[in-house]
This record gives sequence, structure tokens and C-alpha cells, in this order.
Amino acid sequence: MSEHAVIAAVRDLLPVFRERAQDAEDARRLSEESVKALQEAGVFRLLQPKRFGGYEADPVTFYEAIRLIAGACGSTGWVASVLGVHPWQLALFPARAQQDVWGDDPHTRMSSSYAPTGKAKLAENGYWLSGRWNFSSGCDHASWVLLGGIVTNDEGQMVDFKTFLLPREDYTIDDVWDTVGLRGTGSNDIVVDDVFVPAHRSLSFADTSRCRCPGQKENDGPLYKLPFGSVFSYTITTPIIGMATGAYEAHLEYMRARIRVSYGSKASEDPFAQVRIADAGAEIDAAWLALEHNMTQLMGHARAGEPMPMPLRLRIRRDQVRGTGRSIAAVDKLFENSGGKALRVGTPIQRFWRDAHAGRVHAINDPERAMSLFGAGEFGLPIQEAMV
Repeated sequence: MSEHAVIAAVRDLLPVFRERAQDAEDARRLSEESVKALQEAGVFRLLQPKRFGGYEADPVTFYEAIRLIAGACGSTGWVASVLGVHPWQLALFPARAQQDVWGDDPHTRMSSSYAPTGKAKLAENGYWLSGRWNFSSGCDHASWVLLGGIVTNDEGQMVDFKTFLLPREDYTIDDVWDTVGLRGTGSNDIVVDDVFVPAHRSLSFADTSRCRCPGQKENDGPLYKLPFGSVFSYTITTPIIGMATGAYEAHLEYMRARIRVSYGSKASEDPFAQVRIADAGAEIDAAWLALEHNMTQLMGHARAGEPMPMPLRLRIRRDQVRGTGRSIAAVDKLFENSGGKALRVGTPIQRFWRDAHAGRVHAINDPERAMSLFGAGEFGLPIQEAMV
């Protein structure tokens, strides 16, 4: 099965994901059947190293799969994206950590929560970790977790900002996820009570920012030379582009059959409705085309063995938050034009509207921060930021 066959397999699953969308909302998590279907389709292997049975696919192929899935069910697309990007990050960890996770089962999945809300204390040969981390999407379907933490020494001074890798027996899941959007993602809390994490199960954000990580010794392909801030930020925006695409398709289907009783005419014949469709479609296309263009350029530098240019990395963050903004604008325009019946529970348009807005509040979608970074770079000012 090739990486391109994964896209074909995903397309075959879309009707099933549409049918299960409301069930995922009601259960507040994806079904085991949906996660198994994603695994069998190869979605979680797209960014996994070939030496563990993965495809090492071009990231645009991964994003295309996510866009399609999110266009059928926002929650399924979100979880597929987040769980699907973690094999890429694990490939950057020391080889021993990769073996810990994939040695016995290359299909092992990881969830994450990167905000450093817990405590990490420097110790001999490792770290002591404790605390609570929020929003770990798909954690019920994972047996390892990636957690962000600021490392302090005995004097309480910060010495590093790292991602820590923990097995399921080292943490508990607190079922707290009850939201108005992305309800089916099961983004519950991770609780860690003073657990020792060996040094090889940690990765510094300083290394990911420099694009020089321990795992590149074994995984030396161009995919693993990309900046974390570029790959992960689009991991969050792509499902939102997909949700906007799903809302667009649902809106078209609805409007073709809708009669506007107040005006006694078909909604599809309303010129103002036609203009709104054009506006929304243009925003969605612009968001996706920027992603394709930027990531293709980034992979070009990686394949050539060239450093990742900071102006391009900053442009990616700029266009990533603009991609989210464009998608939200499109969904809003479509929802506003759908009439009162779109408010009914169970209709796709209102679910996509809620899911897209829920995704928008992710920290990576802060537009002012990303735009300010881009502007600072254009003025030649120094950039001190892990997420570029």
C-alpha cells in the first residue's frame, strides 16, 4: 500500500465518518471502530519512519488526508491530525525512545498536551514530572503521551523547555471533556503524580527549533529536517480547513433544495447567496493553496539538504493563522446564509460551525502573535520563538 493509496482508502471511509459524526458527539469521543479504520487506512503511518513500517510521506499528502476526514467529521479529522503527527515527532527523539514505543508494536499511538502546565525537575539521568495537562485529544485511543514541561533545577531556575514521553502506566486520564465544539475528540486531562522520566524520553524545543534532533541520526530523510513549528501548526489548521470544506459542501446540498418561503423563490437562484458561496469558496481555496505552496517550498529545502530559511518559517506561521481565519470566515458566511433550519441539532452545518470555532481557540491559532513574529522578521529583528 502506497501513501497515495492511503488517500483512496480515506475517501472510501468518508461516508462512514459522516454517519458516525453525531454518535461521536454524543459519546464525547471517537469510536474504537473509527480509530481502527483510520489505522487500517494507513493514516497514522503517513509521517512514521520507514524503518518502523511508515511511509515517510510528503506532509502535504498527510494534510490532504486530514482535510478529507475533517470534511466528513470535524472531531474525527482533529483526532486523526493530532495522533497522526506524533509519529513524526517521535522520530526526532533518541533512537531508544522510538524503540520503547514502536519496538513491540509499530502501530502504537501517542496523544499529547504541549502547554507546560505541569512541573519538571532536573534529576540524575532524567526528570521528575508531575501535574495536570489539559486538552489531550484522542488520549483514550493512545498508550503513550507527549507532555510539554519547563525544566527547573534545585534552585527553581529554568534550564530547558522539553517534551516528555510517558507510557500509559505513568499517567491517568481524567474525563472532563464536555464542550460546545469538537465534542467527539475526547480531549481529556492527563494527570501525572511525581513520575521519573528517563533522559532519552525527552526532547528539547531548542533542538526542534534548530531542526537538529537526536532522531535524525537514524531517520535522516528530508521529512525529519522540517521545523516543528511549521509541521505542528498546520496540523491544527488543516482540520479547520477541512471543516470549512465540509460546511461548504453541506451548504451547497442544502441550498440546492431550499425554498425561501419569505421570497417565494429557490435559494440557489438568489444572487446574494451566490456571491456568498463565491466568497466562502475563495477563502477556503486560499487557505489550502497557501498550505500547499509553503510546505512544498519547505520540503524542497529539506530535500536539497539546505537550512530551513527563517523568512519562510515565519511566512508559514503567518499563512497558517490566516488559513484558520479564512476558514472561520467562510464557515460563518455559510452558516449565516443557511436559514433557521440550520440551527437544528444533528444538521452538519451547525456542527461544522461549532467544531471550527472550537479549533480556532487553540493557542497555535493566535493571529496577533504569529503576525507580530512575521513583522519582526521583516524588520530584521531577532526572533526568539519555539513555534516557528
